[in-house]
Amino acid sequence: MKDRGQPFTLRGEYITLDALLKATGLVGSGGEAKQHITAGQVRVNDEVEVRRGRKLRAGDQVHFGATVVVVCGAATQ
Repeated sequence: MKDRGQPFTLRGEYITLDALLKATGLVGSGGEAKQHITAGQVRVNDEVEVRRGRKLRAGDQVHFGATVVVVCGAATQ
């Protein structure tokens, strides 16, 4: 069975790509996130993404190195 990736639950409607990389601990700073993103080392939904402000919503998948993060919708209460 294929691993679906590391889940990340949104707190709002979206999170930006650079903020997601920081929140998941994949990078240590916003500057580091920017470097990896602008160098084309991050893919969103299997396409290279170079915009650090890309809005990620539930269902999006982010690939960085060997890590896959799956963005999940906020839990409703």
